[in-house]
Amino acid sequence: MSLSFDIPKLQTAAVIEALKQDLVLRKDFPVKQPAELAPGECLVKMEYTGVCHSDLHIRDGDWHIPAAVPVIGGHEGVGTVVAIGEHTTDSSIKVGDRVGVKWIAKNCGRCDCCQHGIDASCDISRAHSSGYRVHGTFCEYLVSYVSYVTPIPEGLDGAQAAPFLCAGLTVYGALKNANATIGNWVAIPGAGGGLGHLAVQIAVSMGLRVVAIDTGEEKRKLVTALGAEKWVDFRESQNLVQDVMVAAGGKGPHAAIVVSGVAEPFNQAIMYLRANGTLVAVGMGNCVLEAPIPIVIAKALKIVGSALGTLQDSIEVLDLAVRGKLKCQVEVRSLQDVNSVLEDLGQGRVAGRVVLKI
Repeated sequence: MSLSFDIPKLQTAAVIEALKQDLVLRKDFPVKQPAELAPGECLVKMEYTGVCHSDLHIRDGDWHIPAAVPVIGGHEGVGTVVAIGEHTTDSSIKVGDRVGVKWIAKNCGRCDCCQHGIDASCDISRAHSSGYRVHGTFCEYLVSYVSYVTPIPEGLDGAQAAPFLCAGLTVYGALKNANATIGNWVAIPGAGGGLGHLAVQIAVSMGLRVVAIDTGEEKRKLVTALGAEKWVDFRESQNLVQDVMVAAGGKGPHAAIVVSGVAEPFNQAIMYLRANGTLVAVGMGNCVLEAPIPIVIAKALKIVGSALGTLQDSIEVLDLAVRGKLKCQVEVRSLQDVNSVLEDLGQGRVAGRVVLKI
């Protein structure tokens, strides 16, 4: 027996209509109807969406390519497939499935980047970035693609699952790129934030030892409870580079996962990494890495850019969550709160992740 859903013509959506302005909460945004879906497209009734620092950068036009305004914001969400385009073939997704929508809405699967697991660098992926180049998850109904949505495991709460589809996926991919092995030290600046607190847990599950870098007692308690062995408060430290090196046994960590969007944590990592260490650049701020080339050469450092992860990585991250190895600290608010949440993110007032209930 096939499922059918009553799909409205209009919906509520939080839309970026102009850069550097609050999102506009529209209640008259059109819903693409099932008969209008192209082959391979699916219509997802959204349940929850996370709010990411990238959403703030997109709103404010911080990146070299501005958002394709007007565009619905958001890029990590969970919902139910309520329709699939006619003539869709070879789909493992069916109507009624719970799925996750990610930053990448669609890729080609055939180019050199896709074949080498660099999905985010595919030209098709870049043109289909949720909440940036195509409509995102801050809405009731979203058009996505059966080839790239991620099945949500049974029993995993939607509010928990949503942040794993960007924050969790991103740091999971970054830690895979860190060239670190069991027992190695990894520094995580911004450890108490949305990406950072998930990176701490994933690193611990990989057998890595974590130096957490952030500020404030609330974040210190959070990351130490999640398994970070060392804590450095960047506001209290008189010499952060030295303090991180001491925390990681004196020679410095083997890797640094930098999720911040400002320059200083990247530049500090170059100085505190031990010989043969790896800097994994994740944060997408509009900043410049100032790496003294003699130090990079003398220490034989590796500098790696890591954007998101693969479709398979998203499945593996959700599996970690189902098995209790990964839990997101979430605060659930409503879609109507989207602008105040973005303000809180900009002011550094969010520990963990804010998830909006649709």
